[in-house]
Amino acid sequence: MPDARSDLTRTAESLHRGMKAAADAMGILLVDGFHFLALFAIGATTVWSAITAFIGMLGKGRAELSDILLLFIYLEIGAMVGIYFKTTKLPVRYLIYIAMTALGRVLIEIGGAEHKTGKDLLIVAGAILVLSFAVLVLRFASYKDDPSDRPGYGA
Repeated sequence: MPDARSDLTRTAESLHRGMKAAADAMGILLVDGFHFLALFAIGATTVWSAITAFIGMLGKGRAELSDILLLFIYLEIGAMVGIYFKTTKLPVRYLIYIAMTALGRVLIEIGGAEHKTGKDLLIVAGAILVLSFAVLVLRFASYKDDPSDRPGYGA
């Protein structure tokens, strides 16, 4: 009788491991499928938006500094998507770079508007400074994990 019970236990454990492995594989497939679908959608939308912005600049016959910064934002989003495709890691620093560039655009708009005060300029410049310190902290914190933070990388 003890042999039958241990056989039943082994069979149940084996069945459990098989079910868990199948469920894990299905979960990984679904999550990865969603990531790839979302990344393709984000990448395509970024390219579409960048092309539309560029055509708008051509239509105006000139590109203002805020337009060029917008193209840099699209470039940074594209780079972030590309890095995620290659490494499956989301580079948080790129999000901060995007925020800094967007705040630079705001700073240009504030400087161009005559009804804005110096206080607005200081607030946006202070936000850019805080984000710069955040990038610095992230670079030092990820020095061991991220080879791109090491001197001479890619040179």
